[in-house]
Amino acid sequence: MKGHATPQLRRRLGRADLRAVPEARRALRELLRHWGGPGRSEIAELLTSELVTNALVHTEEGAVLTATVGPEALRVEVRDYVGRLPRPRVPDPEHSTNGRGLVLVQSLADDWGVRPCEAGKSVWFELDADAEAA
Repeated sequence: MKGHATPQLRRRLGRADLRAVPEARRALRELLRHWGGPGRSEIAELLTSELVTNALVHTEEGAVLTATVGPEALRVEVRDYVGRLPRPRVPDPEHSTNGRGLVLVQSLADDWGVRPCEAGKSVWFELDADAEAA
């Protein structure tokens, strides 16, 4: 993609500011307006909101959201400043709607992972542009 600007979204997310979740979804929707096959941008919005929510609820610091649109895929990363690694857990369906975020990411993303950083970690996912929506 030499010579072409790669569409990218980068947002600082304030500590425990859950208003950042719908704002991140709106910004991502605008970035992905002409991206991907049917249902792909909706999946990207859902997974992004899960990662943003996790970072803001489970850490004491803010976070940074970065979404990069490549020619064949989207990569979204949410970096926070806490080294504790997240792990998917099985939620209790009778008692809570919490605990489903990473399970959704694991189920719907084409790839995902956690990358330790010098200060904290980055949780990321990738979606292929033309894969079938689940």
